[in-house]
Amino acid sequence: MKVLLINGSPHRNGCTATALAEMIKVFEQEEIETKLVQIGNQNIRGCISCGYCSNNGKCVVRDDAVNEVAPLFEEADGLVIGSPVYYGSPNGTLLSFLDRLFYSTSFSKHMKVGASVVSCRRGGNTASFDVLNKYFTISGMPVASSTYWNQVHGFDAEDVKKDAEGLQTMRNLAKNMAFLIRAIHAEKQANGLPEMERESFTSFADGK
Repeated sequence: MKVLLINGSPHRNGCTATALAEMIKVFEQEEIETKLVQIGNQNIRGCISCGYCSNNGKCVVRDDAVNEVAPLFEEADGLVIGSPVYYGSPNGTLLSFLDRLFYSTSFSKHMKVGASVVSCRRGGNTASFDVLNKYFTISGMPVASSTYWNQVHGFDAEDVKKDAEGLQTMRNLAKNMAFLIRAIHAEKQANGLPEMERESFTSFADGK
């Protein structure tokens, strides 16, 4: 079993990283392989809706980030997205990255387990949490939950280390995610994945 973790913060050892590190400890105990990717400090532009990925299987933008992470995402059984809160929303760099990652990859994300983690000093956490979870729910990815919303509080990493409930939430989230991954894998082996319908596509091309 493999879990890919994305750190959308520009700070490699900041608040978001501290939350993700708490999850990684549990994944290691659960013998789940982890890969942490730092993208928040990279120069990543947004999707330009050019359609290149539809014909070529990768994004046209050559900042390397998306095309390098895509195969890691394809191999993973679970994805954790971590972000700080900027003006009540996730980091803009991370959102540009996720738009391109999810849109440019044609492989099925169905039943890969997703979890979002947000970090803030005081507010904006639940709004950011909601934004990140939408990437999972549009892709057929079960969303892992914990014993509270997946958030930590603090102005810096040292503050987050004092957030006992926040770190507890991260540990419980990782445990639940590990359980879901194993349960889905076992059911997939026994009976396969649920069959999805794809025939209907509402576009109202006739203008009615």
